[in-house]
Parts: sequence; C-alpha cells; structure tokens
Amino acid sequence: MTASSTRRTAAVRSRFAAVGSIAVAGALILTGCGDQTDDSGSQSSGSKSAAPLADKLPQAIRDKGVIKVGSDIAYAPVEFKDGSGKTVGIDPDLAAAMGKQLGVTFQFENGTFDSLITGLRSKRYDIAMSAMTDTKDRQDGIDADTGKKVGEGVDFVDYFTAGVSIYTQKGKNTDIKTWSDLCGKKIVVQRGTVSEDLAKAEAKKCTGGKTIAIESFDNDQQAQTRLRAGGAAAGSSDFPVAAYAVKTSGGGNDFQLVGDQVEAAPYGIAVAKSNTQLRDALKAALDAIIANGEYDKVIKKWGVEDGAVKEAAVNGGK
Repeated sequence: MTASSTRRTAAVRSRFAAVGSIAVAGALILTGCGDQTDDSGSQSSGSKSAAPLADKLPQAIRDKGVIKVGSDIAYAPVEFKDGSGKTVGIDPDLAAAMGKQLGVTFQFENGTFDSLITGLRSKRYDIAMSAMTDTKDRQDGIDADTGKKVGEGVDFVDYFTAGVSIYTQKGKNTDIKTWSDLCGKKIVVQRGTVSEDLAKAEAKKCTGGKTIAIESFDNDQQAQTRLRAGGAAAGSSDFPVAAYAVKTSGGGNDFQLVGDQVEAAPYGIAVAKSNTQLRDALKAALDAIIANGEYDKVIKKWGVEDGAVKEAAVNGGK
C-alpha cells in the first residue's frame, strides 16, 4: 500500500528493502510464538502470558485482549493471504512478536488502503498497519491533492523504511528506466499510494503534447494482473512489493524491475492522536523486539534487511 508511503499523502501509502503488498473475526489468544487464523482468515497474534509490557496498554484494550488492525491484506510480502487463506507477511509477523510483549492479540481486518485512516478515525480499528508511509501530511490530516485539512491526522510509530520502484513485463518496454520515460505511456498503480502520486506529478512534467495514462486499482494485485495481460507499459509499487512480484509472479518470468527506487521513507503504524497511551505502548513493544532479536528474525525471514530500523520512532516522516 515505501507512497507518500514512499504506501505519502493523507491517503497514501508507500511500501525498501532487498528481495526475499473488514470484518471482525473474533479474538484469538495465542499461547506460543506462532500465529493463528480463525475460520474467516483473519490474522491474530500475541500471548497473554509472560507479557512484560502489558501494563503500558490502555485498560480497555487490556480488558479486550485485542488490538484491531486495519490493513490492506493484498500487498505481498508486507501482508497477504497465503494458499490456505491465512494472513501472513512482514507486518503480521512483527505484530505477533509485539503481541507477546503486550499480552494481546493483533487482529488483522482487511480493507482497501485508502479507507484505513477513515476506519481509524471512526474507531473501527485501533491502529492501521499496512505498509503505510509516515508523512507530515498524514500526521496533520492534510489531503495531499487539495492541500486542505480533512481530519485530525494521526500519529505514527515507525518500524521500517521503503522506497518506490517501477516494473515492466519481462523483456518489454526496455526504454523505461526512470519516471520521465513514462511520458506517452500507461502505468498501473494502486489507488491512494505514493506510486499514484508520483505518476500524477510526473504527468504534469511531460512535454510535446504527451502525458502519462494512469490506471488506478483498489489493490496492487489487480494492477499486476492488468500489467501481466499487457494492459499497460509499466507498474509501480513499494520496492519490497515490486521485488516480490518480480521474484514470484510466473516463477520469475512475468516482470522485471527497472531503474532505481525513489522516495525512501518510513513505514509507520498509524494511531489516533488522542490515543497516546496506545502509541507509546506500541513504541515500547517495537523497541523491545528490536532489542531481543525478534525484529531481525522477521526482517531476515522475508529478505528485507535493507529496510530495517535500529529503533522505533514517533512521527519521523517528513
């Protein structure tokens, strides 16, 4: 969903790293290190035992034992459904490790990326964790397209760094190396991401009567399908997502990365500004798993070491 957030606008997400993208299903309390999935496929993670940071959480969340997570679960390898329908990826694994520290379940609930902040604002979710780039616009509740304030804004607990990449069908459109090479061509992107914002900004720079045709989709998998069928010259996603698609789609025969990644920025866990206690508890949990090595295990598992951070930060995006 590395736009804005590099999955960065008030509704932008960017998803950097080396290669290795809503219904409440009920709380599942875990007693080990693994994750569990309920019958509907909602991801849960955490443990109520041996939770050294449980007292840092708001009492209401401690009582429920659940942190409801809004997420666009179609952004492999950050969060996606595996063959059995279980929610897996970088974010769910990090949430599982944090859940052990806090003694709660992180319950992932699927939604389109551009609706996550709204869901957080309406208290449908406690947090949004979805390769969402921490940006000043999002912190301040500013719509990047209009420059107008659309809400209170959110706070972020930053946990990863990512940039944006372009990819094409393998062996085709070899003249595309940079964003400026897209003038006169079509690109497919996910709606509400930094990729979409970059494409719009670049289209305004095109000369000679050319522009960039932009086709936006609800999720990145739809954009990939369109590109795979030859419906566009290129696609763009956060680097980990683009790299994962290049490695896995068609056994590595469908796509190729072109040019360098751009707009590197932090991914953040979004929290309502009024919920500072939850924000600070999440920061403490993230710092704890960085210190005890669980964070590095997750990062290495998914082959995204280049995007790792050394400590949690609050509102580090610009």
